[in-house]
Amino acid sequence: MMKRLDTYKKFLEKNFKLTSCPKGVIWTSSELATKLFSSLPIPAYAREDFIYISPDLNAWQDLMVRQLEDKELPEVRAYYEQFGEDELFEILAHELTHYIDLFVDEFDDERTDSIWFEEGMCFYLPRKYGLSKKSFEKITEIEGRLAKAFSEQYDDRSLDDFGAGSYQQSLSGIMFDYWRSYLTVYSLVEKMGGDEQKLFSLYHKWDRTGREMSLTGYFQMNKL
Repeated sequence: MMKRLDTYKKFLEKNFKLTSCPKGVIWTSSELATKLFSSLPIPAYAREDFIYISPDLNAWQDLMVRQLEDKELPEVRAYYEQFGEDELFEILAHELTHYIDLFVDEFDDERTDSIWFEEGMCFYLPRKYGLSKKSFEKITEIEGRLAKAFSEQYDDRSLDDFGAGSYQQSLSGIMFDYWRSYLTVYSLVEKMGGDEQKLFSLYHKWDRTGREMSLTGYFQMNKL
């Protein structure tokens, strides 16, 4: 897993301005990740110096199935019941992607009004460049179905409100913001002909000009 991460790290250094990396990866149990090192219900996260993640595939399978709650989504359930090393690598690579210099907020910043862009891009890049085309298309389909299934329940919230308060919700409520963050970034990249650098340029312009409107408004997401 770490050898694979090193290959992805070199890709980020070459293409997405990864100039400083965490001191290491702390592999820990799901219980310690969610109760000792953090109170977040998801056993993977990046801090300024370290990435914390559980390698327990059974725990991840259980978590991913629990996010479905009582929704009748047998194909989605079957997908997550097969959660394996590719999916775990994608999560590990997601956490490393947080360290690239192209994001405008730092780890100690308040991280408001644009966290969805960073989270969405941290899903997009490892999936697009770390998975096979088939796996990339499959996870996009799966999360699209999940977002649609939970939209009536949670779609009254603005994506710009995704932030620290999001983690006080139910597991499905937390994951809903992640799903639609990824799907929004995916849609924006597709709209720009697959050019992630162009999307980053517009994101930086939004920041440089004082964030005069919400990031969703800036990208005219109502027109997607």
